[in-house]
Amino acid sequence: MSTLTTTAETEAPASAPARPAYRVTGRRVLSSEWAKLWTLRSTWITLGLALLFMVAFGLIASARYKSNIDSGHHMDGDFARSTAVSLSLFGTHFAQLALGVLGVLVTAGEYSTGMIRSTLAAVPRRLPVLWSKAAVYGLVALVVATLGAFVTFGIGSGMISGTPAAMGFSHAGVARSLLGAGLYLGLVGVIGTALGALLRSVAGGISVLVATLMLIPGLISLLPSSWQDNINPYLPSNAGESMFALTHDSTTLSPTAGLLVFLGWTVLALAGAAYRLVRSDV
Repeated sequence: MSTLTTTAETEAPASAPARPAYRVTGRRVLSSEWAKLWTLRSTWITLGLALLFMVAFGLIASARYKSNIDSGHHMDGDFARSTAVSLSLFGTHFAQLALGVLGVLVTAGEYSTGMIRSTLAAVPRRLPVLWSKAAVYGLVALVVATLGAFVTFGIGSGMISGTPAAMGFSHAGVARSLLGAGLYLGLVGVIGTALGALLRSVAGGISVLVATLMLIPGLISLLPSSWQDNINPYLPSNAGESMFALTHDSTTLSPTAGLLVFLGWTVLALAGAAYRLVRSDV
């Protein structure tokens, strides 16, 4: 009897199914964040709105310019000096809000629902979650924005053909401006993601995003002119705009300098988010 019992005890572990060994890898964290991003209805709606803003406002600006040229109506100086690129990218300022807000939702939304606890339980080191969210959403925002810029320019340049603003893809600086607009909006999405992780509040993240991109440049105009000249080019929105502006002057940064400054703002936002994610409980 004891022999049978000993034999059964020895063979039992061998017949038990082995538990699979799961490892947290960068690729798996990226796949998880990719899946979570596309399962949210807000993702499809907000990306659709961003693309709609890019295309619709760009074409409206092109149509208005063409109409004024044909009718001989007076145009103010800035609008009269428009190019096919500036008209096509008119919707960039509206699309940045949609893409930035969705970036905030990508991270702050998990804090609102409490899902962040499950996420960090699966990835205890924490920082790979932030990097993956920023990389996945930043890439998606970049693709959507670049697609919108090229589509709008392709249609808009045909609408204003024969006018002083007419340009084609072969003109110097056009491709760089369109790609710069896509990169700028992609980085705006990353900044939104970082603000959501830093503030852990959807309302707070959106408020800071809107203030940074739209309100602060207006408030700077209240400062003395000498201060404005030294501060304005380095504000996030102005540095970003220099990335896709076709022409530059002494008051604006070059495309490369604008990119470096805007990357600096992006890194600063990500560093703040990473610090709080590591130091604070969820």
